[in-house]
Amino acid sequence: MTRNRQSLLALISGVLVPTYAAQAQTAPSTILQIDIANEVQYYEDTTNLSSLATVPGVTTALTALNFRKWIQIGDIVAVNGQPAKGTLTVNARQITEAPAPNPGQAISDTTRNNIQDMAFEILTSDGSPIGTIIAVGVGNGSAPPGAPLAITQGNNTIAGGTGAFLGARGLVGQAVTAQTIAVRSASMTEDPSNRITNGGGRIFFVVQLLPMTRPDIQSTPTGPALYHADFSPVSAAKPAKAGEVLIVKATGLGPTVPGLDPGQPFPLDAVQTVNSPVALSVNGQSAQVVNRIGCPGQVDTYRVDFRVPDGIAAGIASIQLSAAWIAGPPVNIAVQ
Repeated sequence: MTRNRQSLLALISGVLVPTYAAQAQTAPSTILQIDIANEVQYYEDTTNLSSLATVPGVTTALTALNFRKWIQIGDIVAVNGQPAKGTLTVNARQITEAPAPNPGQAISDTTRNNIQDMAFEILTSDGSPIGTIIAVGVGNGSAPPGAPLAITQGNNTIAGGTGAFLGARGLVGQAVTAQTIAVRSASMTEDPSNRITNGGGRIFFVVQLLPMTRPDIQSTPTGPALYHADFSPVSAAKPAKAGEVLIVKATGLGPTVPGLDPGQPFPLDAVQTVNSPVALSVNGQSAQVVNRIGCPGQVDTYRVDFRVPDGIAAGIASIQLSAAWIAGPPVNIAVQ
């Protein structure tokens, strides 16, 4: 064996393998499917600035020439099948590129049709803000290697987020399904206040989210921080019961309302409620969340009250907590 080959094998065994092992311990990503309705693409097709956003009815955009700019606006109506609100805004420039381009297109080793930045401002179904995901990249063409299989096109990296998605990274792509309705193209002379009335497309985005923080049920010397209503710990000697309301202490549930400065303890004289959707499952069965608040006087520590679902079998049950659709690691408790 040559010295160079010995060096290569030493590099693989001594450096690369520990790197892969470290990656294997990384917390799993969260997959979000974001459903968009009333999606309209407004092409910059006029130089008469006074005519922008003035036509109340449906317009027809000029031909989507290469290098033309456009703005896309749509309504967020669901996240992972749960009703939601919000807005998707896309700022893009048409750059049709291909290895064998037609006249007017760009020659390229890759096949794409635009370069874009996008903002998903996600709200709860009652209109309370949860957070924003910002992504930049290129549209259409193939998904990047390693992307969720549901993504059929697009290659966008998450540049960051706010609210419940503060500091997030990951990727965004589009999923074309049987329910997809093509985005309607319009002139920038069309009044966007009539976007919903005039109608638009229905499209689906898949987000592979790597959050900066995720929910985590706290640990105690005797096990997970789950308590009965009298604050005695749930244990093998005193297990949980179906239908009982339990208390969980957790971290990583994100912003609260009415809000406080980052890193500050929750106030002693006011209730701070987690503003993101909080869900909890017991053996995969959804549990009713009764309460989700910050613990007074503590930093990044929350109290979640939930009702153990009826019909849970006696024995060891798996509990998993999520906030803003971001799931934390499961823990086990005893159920009677």
